[in-house]
Amino acid sequence: MEKIKIVIVDDHQLFRNGLKILLNSFREFEVIGEASNGVEFIDVIKFTFPDIVLMDINMPEVDGIEATRRGLKLNPDLKIIALSMYGEEDYYYKMVDSGAKGFLLKDSDINEVREAILTVNKGGSFFSQELLHHVIQKIKHREQEVKAANLSKREKEILEKICEGLSNQEIADALFISKRTVDKHRANLLSKTNSKNTASLILYSIKNKLIEV
Repeated sequence: MEKIKIVIVDDHQLFRNGLKILLNSFREFEVIGEASNGVEFIDVIKFTFPDIVLMDINMPEVDGIEATRRGLKLNPDLKIIALSMYGEEDYYYKMVDSGAKGFLLKDSDINEVREAILTVNKGGSFFSQELLHHVIQKIKHREQEVKAANLSKREKEILEKICEGLSNQEIADALFISKRTVDKHRANLLSKTNSKNTASLILYSIKNKLIEV
């Protein structure tokens, strides 16, 4: 089986070393590079071809937001998962806009990290449940009122499956409809919510209470 190639980007060497050891203990993964900031990251991906990047948000010189933007400009096929800490909620939308496909808390269990990598690698998006709950509480605390898009019953069903991390084919199988129909509904959902990608759509759904987590 071909291994999923991973690059770790974080400004703390001990964290990188520990995560590298844990990830390499899985037969599906191989850490092929690491960087301590966005500048080093760009240099690394010029000579390596990772499938997944685990990206810290707050770093010196070039942060994770700008590094994500630059990395995807160089290689649009990169799949980037943000590594977050509590208190960084204001950066989430910026990371999504930059192209991140998921979010993990830095103190996540290694099995959750594994699940995130596998999900994002196959084209899905991933948000740790603990992080989602924290984001929801933050939104409630601010008492933000946002006008939600007018979605059909079928669109809401598909949105719920998307937020569960299912692929279009898996959604089609679960709802007994064609993949082409799911493709069309997903495109409509992105358009109606003015979302750039699936990760942005998930955050929109949480913010507007279209799903329960």
